Amino acid sequence: MTIYNQISANIWKSWLIMGLFIVFATTVGFVIAKAIGYGSPFMIFVLFLSFFTTVGSYFFSDKLVLATSGAKKIKKKDNPELFRIVENLSIGDGVPMPDVYIINDQSPNAFATGRDPKHAAVAVTTGILERLNKSELEGVLAHELSHVKNYDTRLMMIVAILVGFIAILANLFFQNLFWGGGRRDDDDRNQGLFLIIGIALAIISPIVATIIQLAISRKREFLADASGALLTRYPEGLASALEKISSDPRPLQTATNATAHLFIVNPLKGKDLQGVVAGLFSTHPPIKERIKILRSM
Repeated sequence: MTIYNQISANIWKSWLIMGLFIVFATTVGFVIAKAIGYGSPFMIFVLFLSFFTTVGSYFFSDKLVLATSGAKKIKKKDNPELFRIVENLSIGDGVPMPDVYIINDQSPNAFATGRDPKHAAVAVTTGILERLNKSELEGVLAHELSHVKNYDTRLMMIVAILVGFIAILANLFFQNLFWGGGRRDDDDRNQGLFLIIGIALAIISPIVATIIQLAISRKREFLADASGALLTRYPEGLASALEKISSDPRPLQTATNATAHLFIVNPLKGKDLQGVVAGLFSTHPPIKERIKILRSM
């Protein structure tokens, strides 16, 4: 499989999942609204509520992630080699130079954040700077810059809005169910049917939404791998880097479940999920599969 084929496949698969997610969220909203006796105005209200609660995180989540990760912004004089690599890759990828941060942690890892290429940052740990050679570090940084160029942070924020929308719907539905309220339609038989379906959806939809969210996250990792390999024209650099990062047993001390999906490799070492079912809840694709694809390019 060529790099171009891999990029094309990952793009359409990501958007296919995204489209199905929107259909799923709309269906859940319609059924629950009918079940509690409200129509489309209720759906619009909840959608806007979910949107405005996530707008703040859209604009400020990057600063929060950098702060909680203990990342320190550097200038060119602080680490000339790292700065030059990011600078050269940015020029080659046609994106503005992002801010560069270093996390004082021996666990090798890296992540990118920011709502768009003009408001982006890349962060690497001291561990990754010590363990990787130049071509491997270029592969990692190319991967992270690809996340920036592909607007992955923005896409995942849209997905987060949909997940929040479904969670709010399920919560409001159960509140209405247990505390009464809502309106009754003239056709009680139809509303009773919607009520039964609504209960089932309210239970399973948050779980399904989370699984879809993580599936999109995994697809974006594959896309960033392929895009990063295209940028450096050396897939082996990233493949070798992934081997070294994943083989290090030390977890990243400042990483949490909320930020784990941002990193190039799951930073919660020793807590990786195994198996088909457990893999549905993983933030990252299997490392062996990523390496295999990179080395087949």
